[in-house]
Amino acid sequence: MRSRICGTGSALPEKIVTNDDLSQIMDTSDEWIRSRTGIERRHLAVEETLTSLAVQAAENALKEAGMQADALDMIIAATLSADKICPSLSCELQRELGAVNAVAFDINAACSGFMFALQTADAYIRCGQYKNILIVGGEILSKLMDWNDRSTCVLFGDGAGAAVVTADETYGILGSVQGSDGAKGEALCCENRKNNNPYVSNKSVPSYVSMNGQEVYKFAVRTVPKAIEEAIKKAGLTVEDIDLFVIHQANIRIIESVSKRLKVPMEKFPTNLENCGNISAGSVPVLLDQVNRSGKIRQGDKIVLAGFGAGLTWGASVLTW
Repeated sequence: MRSRICGTGSALPEKIVTNDDLSQIMDTSDEWIRSRTGIERRHLAVEETLTSLAVQAAENALKEAGMQADALDMIIAATLSADKICPSLSCELQRELGAVNAVAFDINAACSGFMFALQTADAYIRCGQYKNILIVGGEILSKLMDWNDRSTCVLFGDGAGAAVVTADETYGILGSVQGSDGAKGEALCCENRKNNNPYVSNKSVPSYVSMNGQEVYKFAVRTVPKAIEEAIKKAGLTVEDIDLFVIHQANIRIIESVSKRLKVPMEKFPTNLENCGNISAGSVPVLLDQVNRSGKIRQGDKIVLAGFGAGLTWGASVLTW
């Protein structure tokens, strides 16, 4: 039995912020951001919450799958920016969707989160414990940014994507890999709230995302092609067999490097970072939904999904659509 994606959905905040908009509030420019990252604009939450975006994405995915929420056995949410520490985003989703028969939990693997959630769902389905699983990846990263740090805040955006995964005998996931390198995790970091019990002397100050861009870049261009090749090999395929590579949208230079190292034309690497920026755990599912709904994926196509990010973490899966 395989795990097949039978429905996708996504949701983005209404507010669109261009590079020129950012140049009005910090020392940057459209040319500087675009030439280094490929990003032109991003969506930032104003009225929306992560839960509201995730619900919208999930409802869209369920509609395409032709499934009611009470048919779900499980909900897995991947995020590092949930609205609350508890209850979890997945439990908030369960309540809002009316998924009364689902067990729900969250995963935090940063930008690899959706891939980790997908592979967790795959394990549950393959062992026969569950059949219908909703996975959601989403972030409101704008609340974790230091908007005085022009080297980092311009990279990220907000949004959520979802997929319904179900057991299938013909189509679905053929091979997967995942990994972590915690020894290098400080390259991309955001501290949680500080201990504030009566016995700790501590001045609590807000913590924001910090990143060593060069280290993250070197990690990505070295690790991602290798992970993709390993997943393709596990699937019993070759790179030439793959119709589409849907990978994390962090930086156009990283995507171009992966394309070059795999010797695959950029035409097989769809992008949306120019309009969305880096949505971390929401990146892969939002792009997947946009590609799916644009008609660029046909039944039977061989697809690679891949994510990489803080932790450091990475994951890749090969599937038949």
